[in-house]
Amino acid sequence: MERQYRNHLSGYLHWDQLVHAEDWLLFEKNIGAYICIDEVALSRGELYTVLTNKEAHGGKGSMIAIIKGTDVHTVTSVLLKLSRRRRYQVREITLDMAPNMEQIARICFPAAKRVTDRFHVQKLAYEAVQE
Repeated sequence: MERQYRNHLSGYLHWDQLVHAEDWLLFEKNIGAYICIDEVALSRGELYTVLTNKEAHGGKGSMIAIIKGTDVHTVTSVLLKLSRRRRYQVREITLDMAPNMEQIARICFPAAKRVTDRFHVQKLAYEAVQE
């Protein structure tokens, strides 16, 4: 029954992202003026870059992209598939202090103001006070 659903009823075999789904997924319609980029480690330790729409508050429509890896070339090659118009509508991108995320943001969203997320700033301040 499960195979019947997947192969015939769900449209899975005709999904437009099936070919590259193990490496990246892109949902251009979810992009907004305020976005966030970060890396996450999944269950086996593999790293993914995740791009989300902050205005969706983690709900439906918040995922813009999930890309296997955090390498600048790998991530930018996927994010540059977003239309230029959509990429230039981004006004602000929140990111951590990783140099690769800064470079990705600069290349893919050149018109966006880059903001370091509060968590990483607080962590640095806390560590400085402890010393």
